[in-house]
Amino acid sequence: MSGVLDHTMIRVGDLEESLEWYQTNLNYEEKGRWEADTFTNVYIGPEEMHEDGAMLELTENHDTDEYDVGDAWGHIAVRVPEDELEEAYQELMDNGVEDYRDPESCSYNYAFVKDPDGHEIEIVKRDPELGARWSLDHTMIRVEDADEALGFWTRKFEYQHTGRWESDSFANYFVKPEDAADEAMAVELTYNYDGRSYEMGDAWGHLAVRADDLSDYWETLMEREADDYRDPESCDNNYAFTTDPDGHEIEILERDFDADSLFPA
Repeated sequence: MSGVLDHTMIRVGDLEESLEWYQTNLNYEEKGRWEADTFTNVYIGPEEMHEDGAMLELTENHDTDEYDVGDAWGHIAVRVPEDELEEAYQELMDNGVEDYRDPESCSYNYAFVKDPDGHEIEIVKRDPELGARWSLDHTMIRVEDADEALGFWTRKFEYQHTGRWESDSFANYFVKPEDAADEAMAVELTYNYDGRSYEMGDAWGHLAVRADDLSDYWETLMEREADDYRDPESCDNNYAFTTDPDGHEIEILERDFDADSLFPA
């Protein structure tokens, strides 16, 4: 059982403003759009995406333009070539992006900006072979029990623990499918040692995992005692949702890239 990470969904107050921001600053393009009565979903990502690469899903609810970012979700991270961190950050500054955490303040290892709704975006240095410039590298979520969170991803989803970084006050753990391409997005689990709890907020939506067969994948998750949050039948057999031990929502879906739309008919 293996499911590559398909997308990360975030909620935005002004869809057209957000689209312009990501298209102007990260050179993202619109991959697909779904118009519903009460909301609009748009998939975006780099023009040259690897087949295992992840997209960003922007959701605009028609009845509100205000969201609480909370602190249970941390950031999405985008890649730039190893020798282009400062250049890439300066490009963003020249575009008028707010100076949030520049490369110098991060020891020239990474940098951070924010999108119009306050979602944090980390810029990380990667080998150019590991994906297109600005492609999604990982999504960071905060967890209250590192052992439980790692157990969830490695047992329920058969993800591989691919790396860790320990500091004096926190640790970061990276997981993704064992057979996923290097270009695939990872999940970064951040565990703070001080025992704090987190507020989920509503500005972040979910992570999505792509399944070859939704029904079989869901059945395996249920056998492994994953949370039965929204089963396939309740979602017209187009997708389903479970949650991790900290309440982060995880969508399970099939994907037909040859279909007329990336969204279910």
